[in-house]
Amino acid sequence: MGEACPKQYLPLSGRPVIVHTLERLCACDAVHGVLVGVASQDPYWPALDQELTRLNKIIGTFTGGAERAQTVLNGLRALAGRAGPADWVLVHDAARPCVTCGDIDKLVAAMAGSPSGALLAAPVADTVKRVDAGYHVIETVPRAGLWRALTPQIFQIDLLTAALTQALAAGAAVTDEASAIEYLGGKPCVVPGRADNIKITLPEDLALAELFIKRQQMEGP
Repeated sequence: MGEACPKQYLPLSGRPVIVHTLERLCACDAVHGVLVGVASQDPYWPALDQELTRLNKIIGTFTGGAERAQTVLNGLRALAGRAGPADWVLVHDAARPCVTCGDIDKLVAAMAGSPSGALLAAPVADTVKRVDAGYHVIETVPRAGLWRALTPQIFQIDLLTAALTQALAAGAAVTDEASAIEYLGGKPCVVPGRADNIKITLPEDLALAELFIKRQQMEGP
């Protein structure tokens, strides 16, 4: 992003990105509680107290790790005493403020038929090129059957805990929760999600997210 401030705290329509994200999650009937991973010595989170007081589904925070997989594993361990091993947990990126309750409802509905869990995803629409270190095209990758993984992703707590623990111990590449399940041989179910569930990654994504949020508000619940 080229900013000193982490992207989840950048302003979006006058409020931090993460506040929009948490509002979306807390507004969904399927979500019973929200636990937030926060970096050690994070100077930005405490300043959000006033913004978050009305979000009564936030049940606390936990300290994140050096990588996404370790952060999620820390969060699963922090749920001990609040949820059972067979309960289902949603994992969502703080930098995805445009997620809708409609998509979350579809994801939750899909979990009943998928013991390996499920994830929101969108089919790849663009032509995909594989390039070398000098940015020269090596090949065109067939896009049939290719999907972009989104979040939330949903899994049973005990399964995801075991998958992340084993994948990290083996040094496997874990780019999202589904990849850890795949490492154990599981086959999570893909649930088609809205294309406007974007992840704030580049500076221009903020303007795009603002446009999407305004459009979603016009659509209504």
